[in-house]
Amino acid sequence: MPAEPPIDTPRHLFEAYELLAAGPIRPIAGGTDVMVQITGELGPIPERMLDLSRIDALRGIALEADGLVLGAATTYTEIRRSALCREHLPALVEAAATIGAAQIQNRGTLGGNIANASPAGDTLPILLAADATILVGGQRGERQLAAAEFFTGYRQTALAPDELILQVRFPLRPGRELRFRKVGTRRAQAISKVVLAIAWRDLGAPGWADVRVALGSVAPTPIRAAVTEAVLEGARPTPAVADLAAETLADELAPIDDVRSTAEYRRTVAARVLHRLLRDAGGW
Repeated sequence: MPAEPPIDTPRHLFEAYELLAAGPIRPIAGGTDVMVQITGELGPIPERMLDLSRIDALRGIALEADGLVLGAATTYTEIRRSALCREHLPALVEAAATIGAAQIQNRGTLGGNIANASPAGDTLPILLAADATILVGGQRGERQLAAAEFFTGYRQTALAPDELILQVRFPLRPGRELRFRKVGTRRAQAISKVVLAIAWRDLGAPGWADVRVALGSVAPTPIRAAVTEAVLEGARPTPAVADLAAETLADELAPIDDVRSTAEYRRTVAARVLHRLLRDAGGW
């Protein structure tokens, strides 16, 4: 039978911070992951839970001077319906559409996907490719963390026990493109076997700048492929460059084996996904 841990439901951040400081307590927003956990099938059952769903300060999508800012409690459905996200960050909209069914998208949140830190988290490579920053806070104050520094190990993050994720900021830069692709067992409601995001700035000659290649489901954490990025930096997405980048990525990766897929499958598919994204970018 599922456990029924006691739940505190604050309406303001300062109340949530006080409860966190008194710990131990498990923050939840949509609760889509913890609903499995309280059955005892996935990890220890939380002693207490902190429901963040009524804190308005954690919601909202706003366009600021240099970036798009999403509250941590923004749901996947809200991302899909957001005109700002569709205009400025369509890859995130595409990723949100791949997560679970409508029920999960209505409850699951961006902050929850980040805090859960599953290497198969579909939004996480987008954060890495977009150079996103994560605002966290607690009674000791607030701090900004680069997405590239946030995921420290398998389901581990740089978030302190007395901190919450507050916002995610996606910088918007002229000429920036961001593409996303997920591969799973099915076209919908599937945990990813490989998820890849690639970003670049195309300002004309001589070639691409600020290239980012980020992947999920291939390592204990979401990762960036730095060697492959170097191949694409300053280049154009020609057939020869796409071939070289795909070969480089296959050599660079040391994928995990698990119940969903083999390492060799992940290596091959990641290279082919990158090749296809480069083909699409090059228009050939």
